[in-house]
Amino acid sequence: MRLRFLFLIPALIGGGWWSWQHFGEKALHSQPIRYVRIEGAFQYTSKDRLKQVLAPQMKQGYYHADMQAIHQAIKALPLVDKVDVKRVWPDAVHIKITEQKPVVRWGNSALLNKQGDLLVPDNIEEFKNLPLITGPEGQEKKLLEIMKGVYIVLKDKSMQLAEFHVNERRAWRIKLANGMEMQLGRKAPLENMQRFLKTMDLLGEEQIAMIASVDTRYPNGFAVTWKPDAAAIDWKAIAEKNKNLI
Repeated sequence: MRLRFLFLIPALIGGGWWSWQHFGEKALHSQPIRYVRIEGAFQYTSKDRLKQVLAPQMKQGYYHADMQAIHQAIKALPLVDKVDVKRVWPDAVHIKITEQKPVVRWGNSALLNKQGDLLVPDNIEEFKNLPLITGPEGQEKKLLEIMKGVYIVLKDKSMQLAEFHVNERRAWRIKLANGMEMQLGRKAPLENMQRFLKTMDLLGEEQIAMIASVDTRYPNGFAVTWKPDAAAIDWKAIAEKNKNLI
């Protein structure tokens, strides 16, 4: 759930205004910063982390705090996209933060936004529900665009893409949300997938649910591996039912 925060440090636990205190007598040699107002729709940036990176500059006081240093410190946080920092007379600093919006996981520890830019979060586990891409380094943008096409093709068949893998030999392998895997190879992988999906139209939902994996790397067909608990399938009955479509 995305929450919109409008808060002041040091409390950083909700909306409202709080005084900046407990920085010692040394910090009060000039006009102190009494209020820090931070706004933005935060999903990934923790309030405690913001308080931590802001503390050094807050101690400098209103006239000596370095706004550029504050900007750089916040911009360096994982998944922060844009930051706007300004000093507001007589004793406040206003900060506006915009976060990145990751759309897929990349490998074991990174993310991609919709432009294919690489993002490295503190904790990848927070994003385990996003689709996964693995592939050669430097191919992030290209593979994200390919994955989008695969996603649309599968969605038209009421299937949800969970993982898209491309190895060093450029061979494709995908995994669906229902657990089914497809080995698509490196020669015309998209065409191989579409050929198999057309065949799936001849099967009933019950038979499709029993497929564990399919290997489409054959010129005249494909190999299917069934789940261990799959019942015997009456292929003759299926062929008879669909004889006018074959």
